[in-house]
Amino acid sequence: MKKIAFIGAGNMARAIIIGLVNSGVAAENIIVANPSSEKRVQLANEFGVQQTSDNIKAADFAEIIVLCVKPHLICDVCQLLTNAINVSNKLFISVAAGTTVAQIQQALNCPAALVRVMPNTPSQLGLGMSGMFASPEVNTEQKAASDKLMSAVGKVIWLETEDKINDIIAVAGSAPAYFFLFMEAMEKQAQTLGFSAEDSRMLVQQTALGAAQMVEHNSAAISTLRENVTSKGGTTFAALEQFRKDGIEQMVTNAMNAAITRAEEMAKNS
Repeated sequence: MKKIAFIGAGNMARAIIIGLVNSGVAAENIIVANPSSEKRVQLANEFGVQQTSDNIKAADFAEIIVLCVKPHLICDVCQLLTNAINVSNKLFISVAAGTTVAQIQQALNCPAALVRVMPNTPSQLGLGMSGMFASPEVNTEQKAASDKLMSAVGKVIWLETEDKINDIIAVAGSAPAYFFLFMEAMEKQAQTLGFSAEDSRMLVQQTALGAAQMVEHNSAAISTLRENVTSKGGTTFAALEQFRKDGIEQMVTNAMNAAITRAEEMAKNS
């Protein structure tokens, strides 16, 4: 793995750094830049990576630059870098939602090799799901390096067109919150039924974990797994019929479409 700079030291940067170090990437080949010291120093102390407050120093050190700043700051950061150093031979990886390849390359003032990544928060546990799109300038070696970097925190799929990033946001990027909302509602109802807060949490989280593991370790369609635990006229059947009556499928469709629409709005406004 080449030398890597992280611009930003938030949760996603931390997750990727942990994954890289755990997968065998030498810590001395990683540098993290952040204006405030607390997060970057903590990363340096925990994992032995280099740290600095200077984005330019970090970018000059590395061959791969991972942009982990907030979307509204990303173009300013890119302009700062391109005004100070030659970035034309570097690979940029952006995890910012709503900021397109064209916008980043314009800020860099060159057609730099750029990979857009849409990860999700389970990346912090090494269980992430990321969608990735490579600009035409990205070569085979750079694409492989990007794949290795994000595979260190979970699974990845490559997208044929950049607009599919917005679909990834709806299906995976925002989706952990959908499950949290559903689990939260179940937890509240479990408490209403008289279970303690601790027991309610355990009942819900273990059931969700088990269901996810069954999907991962079984090649059958998810619909088949559902059918296997649904006896006609039984308790599960009654619950699922109520979900259908209340319109759960349309609710999911509407929510995912709302996420896509918002992602498109963010891209236009950035």
